[in-house]
Amino acid sequence: MDGGLLVLRLLFACCCAFRVAAALVDADDVITREEQMYLLAEAMWSCNRSLRAQLEDMKDGHCPPEWDGIICWPPGAPSSLVSVPCPEYIYDFDHNGHAHRQCDQLGHWEVASTVNRTWANYAECTQRFRTDHRSREEEVFDRLQMMYTAGYSLSLASLLVAVTILCHFKRLHCTRNCIHIHLFVSFMCRAASIFTKDAIVTSMSEAANLRADERGVGEQRHPLVACKLVVTMFLYFLATNHYWILVEGLYLHSLIFMAFLSYKNYLRVLTLIGWGIPAVFVSVWVSVRASLADTQCWDISAGRLKWIYQVPILVAIIVNFFLFLNIVRVLASKLWETNAGKLDPRQQYRKLLKSTLVLMPLFGVHYVVFVGLPYTEVSGTLWQIQMHYEMLFNSTQGFFVALIYCFCNGEVQAELKKAWLRRDTSLNFKHKGRAASSGGGSGYYGGTTSHTTNSVNLSIAAATKCPSGILLGGRPPVLPGSPTEATHQESLGENRQLLEPERLETRLEWELETAL
Repeated sequence: MDGGLLVLRLLFACCCAFRVAAALVDADDVITREEQMYLLAEAMWSCNRSLRAQLEDMKDGHCPPEWDGIICWPPGAPSSLVSVPCPEYIYDFDHNGHAHRQCDQLGHWEVASTVNRTWANYAECTQRFRTDHRSREEEVFDRLQMMYTAGYSLSLASLLVAVTILCHFKRLHCTRNCIHIHLFVSFMCRAASIFTKDAIVTSMSEAANLRADERGVGEQRHPLVACKLVVTMFLYFLATNHYWILVEGLYLHSLIFMAFLSYKNYLRVLTLIGWGIPAVFVSVWVSVRASLADTQCWDISAGRLKWIYQVPILVAIIVNFFLFLNIVRVLASKLWETNAGKLDPRQQYRKLLKSTLVLMPLFGVHYVVFVGLPYTEVSGTLWQIQMHYEMLFNSTQGFFVALIYCFCNGEVQAELKKAWLRRDTSLNFKHKGRAASSGGGSGYYGGTTSHTTNSVNLSIAAATKCPSGILLGGRPPVLPGSPTEATHQESLGENRQLLEPERLETRLEWELETAL
């Protein structure tokens, strides 16, 4: 019953978030040229319907209401300046300004003598088109691009090293690290697709006018197909990255709330969620976009069609956030129960804070901060805060995940130390062997061998000690070749089910320690 109520509350929260996001984002989202023309035609039809009623109620000597192709002007009193807010249906207008018209003493709209047309002042609406405003926007975009390029480059390099380490050492092959590898690969694909998309879109925008003048429209088909494919792959890898973050949350959540579970079958389901579900809704978006809004390179949003892939991503973000809150709640209660009367309250809070901070990059908590806010004008302070925040944390999330869950992991550090000791021991044996053969005495070599072997065994024993976990105590050391090594590796590789209820807490503690 409690689980059903939790699911209903979660669905209700998701629906509320989607309604808020839809109401906010659509107002200021990027639109295509076709959509802009449709909005303008809709405004003209609405104006023509209202003009009849306004003409009937208009007083004598007033300037008549009319549609000038952009704004539906109301009647104007003689010798007055009529001001109308810049229309929201014109996307590129500054919606905080006003357009102005002058009504003369005779009840006629003032005419601009140079063009012989009714005079209207749209200066406040077109501030975005000014050169100085454009230059400021370009500075902001250049700064953002430099920021996320550096962040994604750092993440890509660190993730490549992390994946190599986890794949190279067989002792690290287990369900938990397999999920980590999939997550790391999704971060790498996301970074690579962003770099590819930026290069393709930039090169095409720079050469668009030249191709149209020299080669004609027919020869743009192949570059546009390649550009559409790059944008599609970018959206797919973006979605897979969010869903593998969700998979990490589901796996960690299952360690706490699912005691008896076949992790082989569970891994197949998680893999299908991470790579399969994004392929479904991205394919749907491609089909709808190609049928209804096949314009340019697909790098510009096509109105409400974007919700085909944005809604599933929002679902993943919100569900993962609730999983994060629930896991933190369980960890807090477990910490208080385990260390009641043993630790100072400040130490308990410090330990919980440390665990929470470690979980935040893995669960992508930073996505929730601006999830329901619209993209406003570039010159706005809120927009710049939002974009700098998102570019910084989105681009460096892969680096922090690799750092915390690979480079700072006790098992990984132990394997690296043992590999280094093996390499160092092999070089020592070769060096001592050459020295003994050149000296001509077997007794000297035998003594060296015995001493070296003992020292190496002690070093390996020290290296295999896993440091204490972030949340709970570490496992006892296991020496290579010892009788307990096979059992230790089996527990690492397949996460054996512990059927005894009294051992369930021990298994959970160790899994949480190694997962975190």
